[in-house]
Formats: sequence, C-alpha cells, structure tokens
Amino acid sequence: RAEDVVEHLIVASTHSYLLIFTTKGRVYWLKIYEVPDAGTASKGKHISNLINLQPDEMPKAFLSVKEFSPDQFIVMVTKQAVIKKTALAEFDNPMSRGIIALSLDEGDELISARLSNGQNFIFIGTHEGKAIRFQEDQVRAMGRPARGVRAMDLTDGDYIVGAEVVDENGLMLSISESGYGKRTKLSEYRLTARGGKGVIN
Repeated sequence: RAEDVVEHLIVASTHSYLLIFTTKGRVYWLKIYEVPDAGTASKGKHISNLINLQPDEMPKAFLSVKEFSPDQFIVMVTKQAVIKKTALAEFDNPMSRGIIALSLDEGDELISARLSNGQNFIFIGTHEGKAIRFQEDQVRAMGRPARGVRAMDLTDGDYIVGAEVVDENGLMLSISESGYGKRTKLSEYRLTARGGKGVIN
C-alpha cells in the first residue's frame, strides 16, 4: 500500500518458529509455514489475522528460532534504556494468546529483541546520536516476569532507537532518518560499563 513501508526481512526455514515481540513486551509464536505464501504482487496478510494481538500493542521485533537451545539467550532493550537477558529455553512453550517476555515501566515500550550466545557484546544507539558498547556478561540472565536493568544513562529528551548483539570486532552501519549513513569499526566505540552515558555515534 502507498502509506506502508517495509521494516523487516527474515530468512528462515519453513519449520522454524517465528517469535513475534510486541511494543508491550509480549511474545507470540508462529511456525514459518503458517505464514501464507504470496507472490511479489501480493500485499500479504495482516499479522493480526495470524496471532491474537492485544488492542494496544504492535509487533516490534521478530526472531527466527529453529531450536530452543539452552545455551542461547534473548536480549531485549526498551525505549527508556532498560535491558533484559532471558534464556531462550524459557520461550519454548507456545501459547496462542502470547506470554509476557518483559515487564515494562509506564510509558516505556520494547525496541529490540536479539539472539545471543551469552558471550557477545551489546551495542545500543539513541535518537540524539549517542551509542554505548559493553560486554553482554554485564547483564545477568533473568526470568520472564523480570523488568531488567539500566543499559544506558540517557540525557533529557533522548531515547533508544536501536540495539544489536555484536561480536568484539566488526563494523557498524549507522543510518539517519534523512538517509545519511556511515560505517564505523566497532573498536572505535570505546568499550564501557553498562549504564554509562555512551559516546557520540
């Protein structure tokens, strides 16, 4: 549709699970083969016809999972800079009405959910161009009902726009709302402790 835009592209096996995380911190399951096939000219099917979304929530993050391995984790970050890590195995019991993946403060919403191996690094960027990079092991694994901990000390008016699980080395591509982009080595972002103010992105 003219007023719509593409936000996510996912590569997955037909027998994998699609974990759908919403702005309200809930997670829903679909088998990939349950998503209807469609040609390139088709507009597809609205996700509310596939899962039972609550009236006040919108899909925000998607993960393709083949097995609920005990040595993997899901790292979630909210708009107000709360981070939470939960074992992937805690999400292995699909329920059609969804389950709570993250308890949110009033006015907060989920921004990102990513898979990790427990030994990765966390990279978080803000609306005002700040970024922070810290070791994942600074966030302990928590149960599903937990709120999480502070990921970054935000300045007034700033908020999180993106979060990624990264390796120690590699490149980060940052793209602005107006379409300007730059590619930077991750090593140029000073490694800090969780909860810091971050650096200019």
